[in-house]
Amino acid sequence: MNILGIGGILHDASAVLLSGGRLVSAIEERKLTHTEHPGALPTAAWRQCLGIAGISPEEVDVVSIARPWLTGTEERIHLELTERFPNARVIVVDHQLAHAASAYYASPFDEATVLTLDRLGDFRCGARWQGCGNTLTVEQELYYPDSLGDLYGRVARLIGFRYNADEHKVQWLSASGQPRFVAYFDELLHARQGDWPALRRGLLNAESANGAFHPRFFSDLGLDAASLSDIDRADLARSLQDALAQAVIRMAPAGLPLCLAGGIAYNTLLIESAERSGRFPAVFVQPAAGNGGTALGAAYHAWHSMNPAAARVPFDSMFLGPEFSSEEIKQVLENCKLRFRYLLTTENLVQAGIEELADFKIVAWMQGRMEFGPRALGNRSILASPLNPYSTENLNAYIKHRESFRKFAASVPAEDASRYFDVGDNARFLATVGRVRPEHRNTFAHAILGDDIVRIHTVSEADNPLFYRLLKAQGAATGLPVLYNTSFNLFQDPLVCTPRDAVRSFYSSGIDSLFAGPFLLTK
Repeated sequence: MNILGIGGILHDASAVLLSGGRLVSAIEERKLTHTEHPGALPTAAWRQCLGIAGISPEEVDVVSIARPWLTGTEERIHLELTERFPNARVIVVDHQLAHAASAYYASPFDEATVLTLDRLGDFRCGARWQGCGNTLTVEQELYYPDSLGDLYGRVARLIGFRYNADEHKVQWLSASGQPRFVAYFDELLHARQGDWPALRRGLLNAESANGAFHPRFFSDLGLDAASLSDIDRADLARSLQDALAQAVIRMAPAGLPLCLAGGIAYNTLLIESAERSGRFPAVFVQPAAGNGGTALGAAYHAWHSMNPAAARVPFDSMFLGPEFSSEEIKQVLENCKLRFRYLLTTENLVQAGIEELADFKIVAWMQGRMEFGPRALGNRSILASPLNPYSTENLNAYIKHRESFRKFAASVPAEDASRYFDVGDNARFLATVGRVRPEHRNTFAHAILGDDIVRIHTVSEADNPLFYRLLKAQGAATGLPVLYNTSFNLFQDPLVCTPRDAVRSFYSSGIDSLFAGPFLLTK
């Protein structure tokens, strides 16, 4: 059976293909087109998904599409799908159910509590589910405007970031703040008694995020809205972050494993709080947790609703996008009239990478299949040596052009991680944070966010053989098998996909070296 999942139509549109009980491909539309058209179906993404599998639209058996979409477009969407996939049955999946399916069916658990939390989706902004076997049952729902995502966005706007765009910056800023307002945010989140959030709407400015907060909010906290200091901003971020983590943890009963999805599950500090709470025997985060991940959930839901007794579809990789042959990469480089060095073997490739990093160069690493989701896991990455005291400054100031409080992940072989860090299983997909061990604080001083927090990416040989080999070679050469890793993208672009994307980003930035397949380009 070939199942095409579609999700994120209003934002971050994506397509996923399950074929023969395997997860074959998953791609976000914007990574292919570099534009976003809210309400449009992800045509380029599904074409690429089918192309990777080598099947035609006529061979698609099921199209499973996650809500929501623009009001009044149901007929157009249905006609377009039936025209493009003439032999397919069309299934429509609720937004929160798609989130829940993406988390639970991707998890290793046979029974779990599932929380889905985001800003808004089909009127609901969250739900708690009971997962048992191959079924999901909703237990409790959270309705807009009691939205944790909306509150987080309002605070983001208050401290100078963009609403519904820069919320991720709040969590990183929070690491440098103090929780002096946490009790107030906890009360704001719980207008009624109980563990389920109910926002005190009187403290928010009407129903619009444009005004963010009512004047009483500022008088209660003793703040001047027109002149927040840097300390105030960091403390607001920290207080919200701590209150959010406490609220989310309280929403799930203790004792069962916890699965999370929805935009709020991108909050890695929240995930670490859940992991360290002692409330759950295990925590799993579906790493493409946002709207794009609903395509995965839609496909999973279709698989299990049509095959109730079927085995789970294995979820063992995020490398689900396109890859490019040496000949395809070479053609792009020659068409651009670029000079490059061809590395004959994998050993030559890894050795050249280590040599560039040893010279304290910033290295772009484009290998294999592109990652699904927003995080670079070693196939579309920018790398630097932790031994370079200026690596994080150079990455922030001259390449990513972003705030100094936003640190970079440390990629490390999974079996070596415990030597340097205390970190949970979700570090496999960069979905949590860890703590650096005291004896290594100086080594990773430039990556520490605060409270010894470091973003950690654990890499196994099975997950990514080439990147694992690079890390091991780094360890053999320097005694430290760790590289700083950030996503290979610039100027708010999505993760690079094609060789042409990689070349453009390389020559538009301060990156020193580009490894694209077996080819090395230097400046």
